[in-house]
Amino acid sequence: MADDWLPPASLTPSARPVLFPGEIERFLLPSVDLVAEENPGLTPLRSGLLIITSHRLLWIHEPSVSGRSMPLAAVIHVFPMKKSVRSMFASPRVRIQVAVGIDGKVGEKGTRSEVITVVMRGKTDPDVFLGKLWEVLRAKAWEATQKEGSDEMERGESSQMGTRVRMPVVGVSGILRKEQEMWENTDKSLQDAFQDLNALMSKAKEMVMLAEKMRQKLLSGPSSHANSNDEDIGSKQDIQDWLLSVGIVSPVTKESAGALYHQQLSRQLADFVKLPLEKAGGVIALIDVYCLFNRARGTELISPEDLLQACAIWEKFDVPIMLRKFDSGVMVIQNKAHSDEEVLARITALAMKPDALRMGISSTDAALILGIAPAMAKEHLLTAESKGILCRDVSPDGFRFYINLFKEIDPRDIYFAKADGIIPAWVSAALASA
Repeated sequence: MADDWLPPASLTPSARPVLFPGEIERFLLPSVDLVAEENPGLTPLRSGLLIITSHRLLWIHEPSVSGRSMPLAAVIHVFPMKKSVRSMFASPRVRIQVAVGIDGKVGEKGTRSEVITVVMRGKTDPDVFLGKLWEVLRAKAWEATQKEGSDEMERGESSQMGTRVRMPVVGVSGILRKEQEMWENTDKSLQDAFQDLNALMSKAKEMVMLAEKMRQKLLSGPSSHANSNDEDIGSKQDIQDWLLSVGIVSPVTKESAGALYHQQLSRQLADFVKLPLEKAGGVIALIDVYCLFNRARGTELISPEDLLQACAIWEKFDVPIMLRKFDSGVMVIQNKAHSDEEVLARITALAMKPDALRMGISSTDAALILGIAPAMAKEHLLTAESKGILCRDVSPDGFRFYINLFKEIDPRDIYFAKADGIIPAWVSAALASA
């Protein structure tokens, strides 16, 4: 049985497709089978997510995080759907004729053809699917890169045209000729301006594609290297900051994803938030994620409700991040590998320093040690207080936290201090400042 008749598709850890340069998602369709009914030797692909992009048909099996791709350049013909009484009670089917190479895989340069049937098991209008498919087939976006080279050559040839011989301005005919030359110069200036604008848009598009490639490379590599020096770490930090400011190549939209909008938005958000989380020390406020994600999406903004719903769906997926709500009500996104015990141990060590025993610690002090935002550090300090590790002092200057000495006091003898406890260290720190 041939089970590799479609080329594999690269996916992110959240089962989102890794797109080609210039490739944009157009339509998503759940619960789709791909079957070669006329060739039983080709293993059918069952119950996957079908994505129509500007370059390919992508079939993704989300539970196994695997996918297959069918280049649209290999599509020879799309057969119209047959309307019959039988079709009213069966799953809609769309038959596509594709080119197949000598190796038996679907490809642009094929020697023979196969008919692949798209079986739609979900509640989907097949006419909408056909309309989107015909739209991308007519657009032929995969040929855009070939046209860009010819356009640049044409612009080069037009810039090398010889200068015109200026005729003297004499009489009415000379005035008319001067007026004509002025209009021609204005027209040429406008054409050059629009060419420069198109070139700028093209370069901006290329930069976004390059940024997406670099982001995928950073995500695929390890988060830290044993032999990396400070300069390499600084360079990686600069690259991450630059990538966050460039944006997402193909943001998930309600128009393209339909009923799968929040599910696909959740997967795309899980891929996007990895770099900001790494930069923020494993915990980042939900409001910060909202600002970063919307900035990366450009004009395709999402609402706070959409973001919250997308984060809530992570519980159903095998992603390394989670949504957390502190007792104070502050909501954050954090890595599942983030350990509260480790954070509390670092806070305890900070609170045991001589200066902290005398003056206490603030959220800013904890933020510097933990490498996170002061607002997040304050939540961890409040958590440490709720566990009896710290005590809080509220003053006009704000909150300050001290190590909890009350647990060192024996209720049966309040004047007795343990020789090996915290109180002797506190007494020595207080005497040193006197």
